[in-house]
Amino acid sequence: MAVVEELIRIEENQTLSFGNYKLEEKAKKSDFEFKGDLYKVKTCKEITKLERNGMFVYESVPGTAVNNFNVTNDGVTFDVETVTDTQITVELEEGTEYVMYIDGVNTGSMSTKLGGKMSLSVPASNNMTTIKIVKE
Repeated sequence: MAVVEELIRIEENQTLSFGNYKLEEKAKKSDFEFKGDLYKVKTCKEITKLERNGMFVYESVPGTAVNNFNVTNDGVTFDVETVTDTQITVELEEGTEYVMYIDGVNTGSMSTKLGGKMSLSVPASNNMTTIKIVKE
């Protein structure tokens, strides 16, 4: 797994992969249909952002490559690749307590505030880092 050359794609397991942190200049792809929703991705080395039906879903600063992104009623899971320490923000259910796992390790619980956004830091790695955020 690595950067997503086509910017966004549907995987065989019916998850999304998106982002290319190797791009020097911003690239975007709009109106990508998946499960009845329209997605838009903007990505480059500085930022990766995903929107669904015009609403915020995911953002990383600097840019990342995300594989197997899957949102359920219980939370979100995805694999992320980054070459520098990265700040990631995801949209979840507002006012809800979640437990976060990074590479299978419980890193504690956090609650979302008004708007449902949750931020986390991911250290640079030569491998994919698996993120799982689920309702407590």
